[in-house]
Amino acid sequence: MTKNGTTHAHEHARNRFAVIPTPERLGADTARTGRGVTIAFVDSGFYPHPDLVEPRSRVLAFKDISGEEATLDTAFDSGRVPESWHWHGTMVAVAAAGNGRLSEGVYRGLASEADVVLVKASRRGRITEESIAGGIRWAVENRERLRIRVLNISLGGDADLPHALSDIDRAAEAAVAAGIVVVVAAGNSGCGARPHSIPPANSPSVITVGGYSDGNRLDGEGFDLYCSNYGATADGLVKPELIAPAMYVAAPILPNTPPYRAAEALSRLAHAPDYLFHGLLAELWREAELPESVLEEGTAGARALVESELRERKVVATHYQHADGTSFAAPVVSSVVAQMLEANPRLTPAAVKQILISTATRVGGAPLLRQGYGILDARRAVCEAASETHMLTAEHFGPPRVEGGRLVFFYHDDAAASVALAGDFNGWEPLPLKREPDGLWRAALDIPAGGSYRYKFVVDGARWAEDPSNGFKEQDGFGGLNSVLNIG
Repeated sequence: MTKNGTTHAHEHARNRFAVIPTPERLGADTARTGRGVTIAFVDSGFYPHPDLVEPRSRVLAFKDISGEEATLDTAFDSGRVPESWHWHGTMVAVAAAGNGRLSEGVYRGLASEADVVLVKASRRGRITEESIAGGIRWAVENRERLRIRVLNISLGGDADLPHALSDIDRAAEAAVAAGIVVVVAAGNSGCGARPHSIPPANSPSVITVGGYSDGNRLDGEGFDLYCSNYGATADGLVKPELIAPAMYVAAPILPNTPPYRAAEALSRLAHAPDYLFHGLLAELWREAELPESVLEEGTAGARALVESELRERKVVATHYQHADGTSFAAPVVSSVVAQMLEANPRLTPAAVKQILISTATRVGGAPLLRQGYGILDARRAVCEAASETHMLTAEHFGPPRVEGGRLVFFYHDDAAASVALAGDFNGWEPLPLKREPDGLWRAALDIPAGGSYRYKFVVDGARWAEDPSNGFKEQDGFGGLNSVLNIG
């Protein structure tokens, strides 16, 4: 047994309910592993999971905002049993950056060689807006020392506020301004009465991630949108930017806990040959949390009970289960961001966000407001990141702004041969943009009278696209979205 309470006297095999590993699910570039990139996680709590600390620890730092736990290792050295609040952050971090140590490398994250920084934002499981904001600020303050380039936040506050009034949002915006790519889970209330995102998912500069399910299939037949938060925020900005897998995501079972031991026992039973099965069942039925009546079953009946329990517990391999929610869609995106930064360390947060949304693929027939720019395309995003040569910052990707007494529009697409601007302010007659040496397409107009103006870009004379740098949008009545410019 290791000091983390994991045993290795058994196979780490998948069972027949196994989920598709994330790299295969996304068709990702597995040559990139996030090497040289640090991802910070602000979450409820963490455990030194073997997928993060073996064969060498990639945990550069641990910070408990509440002060409950001095260090990650000493908190568990005495054999302390993990608490429920250690579960969520551990699963999130391993989903992004785990190396699959307890699955023979099968269930590794896309950033399996990235370093991680773990920031605990709860006090005995209770998370406050102050602790979330404090965790973000700590990451910003220590970004240079720990080389933090990505910050994953699979948490949310309670107050539905404009971003300028939210401590969490102000901290998130400061993180982006400091050069950190901030990735946030959209939330899981999209099918409820209040589906819009709240801090920090409503923050303008963060990458807000909604979810979808592929039904654990690669043929596209099982696709469905997840109930992730969406729509206009308190500021009127439309979120999320994109969607990623939010169901059937492989994640670790928290070691040294009853669910971990039960999954281990059930997995041993599921893989036992018939001639050993009943002897093993007599030994393990309590640990597997099976009813005593299972001992009276024949082999077929007992095996059926074992499989039923594995399915009920969502166990997909000896030490893994499948997890659901945008909490797990966000770290998938964070792991792709780490790959992008490995491929091109010069990318700014604004450039990363632009590449992700420009390479995403919209799902036909699915509501646009719920999917943002569409499904994450991990391979294309990394490829575009590697080939991007322009040093573009937030100034290059902002919404239209006034310069020299004129209203200036920007668009970035290195592959475009032509870009034009059409909207209410010019009678929807396309006005050509000019490509500048910095890689941006630009157009300047006389400032129109106060009011609300709809507009789009026309790319290569055929594709009408909303402004990816402007979060104010409305449905255009033709299955797409118009960008909206409000002039006071």
